[in-house]
Amino acid sequence: MRSLLHALAALVTTAALIWFGTGLAPEWPLMWVAPAAVLLYALNAGAGATALVAAGAMMLGGTNLWSYLHGALSVPLAILVRIYLIEGVVFALAVLLFRALARRGAYWSALLAFPAVLVSFEWLLNLTSPHGTGASLAYTQLAFLPFLQLASITGPWGMSFLLLAFPAALALASHLRKDHAKEGYRILGATAAVVVAVLLFGTVRLLSPPPAGSLVKVGLVASDGPNERVAEDGAPADQLFKEYATRVAQLASEGASVVVLPEKTAVVVDPDLPRTDQEFQSLADENHVRVVVGVLRVSPPGAGHPEKRRYNEARVYTPGEPVASYDKEHMLPPFESNLTPGTTLTLLRASAGAGTWGVAICKDMDFTQLSRRYGEAGAGLMLVPGWDFFVDAISHGHMAIMRGVESGFGVVRSAKGGTLYVSDNRGRIMAEINSDAVPFTALMASVPGIHDRTLFLVLGDAFAWVAVALLALCLVQLVMSRPAR
Repeated sequence: MRSLLHALAALVTTAALIWFGTGLAPEWPLMWVAPAAVLLYALNAGAGATALVAAGAMMLGGTNLWSYLHGALSVPLAILVRIYLIEGVVFALAVLLFRALARRGAYWSALLAFPAVLVSFEWLLNLTSPHGTGASLAYTQLAFLPFLQLASITGPWGMSFLLLAFPAALALASHLRKDHAKEGYRILGATAAVVVAVLLFGTVRLLSPPPAGSLVKVGLVASDGPNERVAEDGAPADQLFKEYATRVAQLASEGASVVVLPEKTAVVVDPDLPRTDQEFQSLADENHVRVVVGVLRVSPPGAGHPEKRRYNEARVYTPGEPVASYDKEHMLPPFESNLTPGTTLTLLRASAGAGTWGVAICKDMDFTQLSRRYGEAGAGLMLVPGWDFFVDAISHGHMAIMRGVESGFGVVRSAKGGTLYVSDNRGRIMAEINSDAVPFTALMASVPGIHDRTLFLVLGDAFAWVAVALLALCLVQLVMSRPAR
């Protein structure tokens, strides 16, 4: 009965902390201790019980996203169950490896093994999943700005690693306090020292002022309600564009250098595209403002492509310059599985002293690789039309903030079904408003538009490979050693 109570206490504690520490509105402090109860239980329980408790805690805690995944994202039930089982199994394997190494007296290896397994899994998902970094635990820490600055060196991988190493150190220190207290204190002290060093680095980075004269006034506008869906081509699209044009002109009169509209505002068929381009180009020229418009462009069958093609596209209208465009690279299945992905960056020459800007669309910002390409090209500001599902306005909409910290640019993201916000290259939100605040929601803010060179641009996803290497070394040590008495 005592063993059963210990198992239930560990399961419920970790599951509850995961539930509230992750999900659509994560409470960031909770994930620093969430796995500790299961890890401590594992050090005093059998392998079978440990596996069941660990897997159960992860799957139960992860049900906070069940309605979102099955409802908003339309993930089929069979696939959803498989996702939960995989996550439960991987978490259980991480805990079992931690347990096995600790039982062999390899406490430092146990400390590293637990985060190494889970970060390696996050990295694998990043390479193979259409959702990129979406499953990373690092996103639970977006509101913890000093810690978020670690992304400028390691990307999300180092953040997840340290976030998971800390509860492992807590569990080891608690377990060793009777027989090997000094070893436990050394493990916890060393881990805490790394955390403190990271936070000091982050604090200093946040205190560094932006370059003089780098601020750019940006405008955002979005409409929900009857316009939440994509307006059909023809009269509905024309009417919606006219209403948006009125708001763009107003923002321009208030000093906006660029105005960003949401993703897929309306359907535009190629024969009508020149007329749409002419109207928005005239709007840009007359008001001396750059305009970014998200459209669903339909290209009828023609030379080079015998079938109709659809593009999730951002059209960019700059005063006195030819129209530029960007085609979204990363589609959201199943909703965009019929769209043709783009393959090239779109870089814009900003006004004097404001550097270079880039364009991406919504889910593109879930991927470190694309943002890093923009960072390497010197982008200081990313203009991002988006479209969310209301409930994920923070959990998904704010993912782009981390890309800005990693690759040294500010983010101007205008989304239907979510929020309009502007963040700087430190992850600070300069301004934000819900897209359904009024029928046409507008926002104005100033943000540094100059690129900030980061170590992540040099190192890339190297820390993910460090995690993989550490996992391999821990597995070798597991095979070569024997359990201690």
